[in-house]
Amino acid sequence: MKKNTLSYFTGSSVFCVIALAIAFVFGGMKAAMTVLFLTVLETSLSFDNAVVNAGILKTWSEVWRRRFLTWGIIIAVFGMRLVFPLVIVGIAGGIGPLNTIALAMYSPAEYSRILASAHHQIAAFGATFLMMVFFSFFVARHKTEHWLSIIEKPLTRLGKMEAIEAALTLAALLGASRLLQAPLRGEFIEAGIWGIVTYILSKGLAALLGGDDDGAVKHQVMVRQGICGFLYLELIDSSFSFDGVIGAFALTNNLFFIMLGLGAGAMFVRSFTLLLVHNRTLIRYRYLEHGAFWAIGALAGLMMIGAGLDVPEAITGVMGAVMIAASLGSSILANRRQVTTLP
Repeated sequence: MKKNTLSYFTGSSVFCVIALAIAFVFGGMKAAMTVLFLTVLETSLSFDNAVVNAGILKTWSEVWRRRFLTWGIIIAVFGMRLVFPLVIVGIAGGIGPLNTIALAMYSPAEYSRILASAHHQIAAFGATFLMMVFFSFFVARHKTEHWLSIIEKPLTRLGKMEAIEAALTLAALLGASRLLQAPLRGEFIEAGIWGIVTYILSKGLAALLGGDDDGAVKHQVMVRQGICGFLYLELIDSSFSFDGVIGAFALTNNLFFIMLGLGAGAMFVRSFTLLLVHNRTLIRYRYLEHGAFWAIGALAGLMMIGAGLDVPEAITGVMGAVMIAASLGSSILANRRQVTTLP
C-alpha cells in the first residue's frame, strides 16, 4: 500500500514543533523564529543532499534504509551539528573539551569567533570531499546516460585515466588557494588534501573489508551497506553542513538553538530522502540525480572560492535549486518525448 506523501514528514514535523516549543520556552518568540528560519535554510540548502542519499539508498535493503534513517539522524543532529563544531573550536583554540563546552555556553561570541577563524580549513576539507563525490559520478566509465552531454561525455572519457578525479580536485584546490593570503594557503591546502584522503579511505574501506572471493559477496554487501555505507553518507552530510553550521552564527550565537534548527532541517532532509526512494523518483526523473551532482559540484566550488572571497549564502542555495529544477524539467520533457515516439 502506497503511503500518503505527507506521512513521510510526520516525524520531522513533530521534531520541528518540539524544537520550536523548546526554543520558545528558553528564548521567547525571537528564538523560536530563529530556529524556524534555520530549519527552512538547512532544508532548502540540502535538498540536493537528499537526492544523492536516495541514489545510494535505492540499492540498499529496507532494513538498512531504516537503520540509516534512524541511527544516522542521531549522528547528523547531535554529532555534526553539536559535537563537530565543539571539536573544531577545541582544536583551533587549543583548549580542552570541558573548556570548549564552557566557552560555547558562557562566551558564545568568542566561540563563534574561533570557529570562524578555522573557516578556510573547514571549507577546504568539505569542498574537496564533495568535489571528489562530484567528479567520481561523472568520470565513471560505466556511465552511459548524460544530461549536459557537451560536458558530461568528455568527463566520462576522462574516466579512463587513473585517479583523474583526485587530479582535478587537487588542481581546483591549488587554484582556489591563490585567493587566500599567503599565511593561510598552507593550512587551506593541507585541509583540502585531508578531504581527498578521507574520501578515498571511505570509498576504499568497503572493498578492503569485503573480500575478493565469491563466498564473500554476501559479506561484502553487508559491510558496504553497514559500516562503510554509514561512514560515506555521514561524511557527505557533514560536508554539506559545514558552511551551514558556520553561517548559522550570523543569526545567533546560541549553540543550542543552532542545533535545534539545523537538526530539524536534517530531519526534513531525511524525510525527503525516504520519499524519493519509496516513490522511485530517481528512476521516473532520469536527470534529477545528475542535477543533484551538478549542485554538489557548484557547492564545492563556491566553498573553495568562499574561503578567500565573500560568497553570500543565498548564491549557494539558489545555485543548487536552479540545478535541481533544471534537471527535473529536462527529465519531464525527456519523458514526454519518449511517450510521443512510442508506436
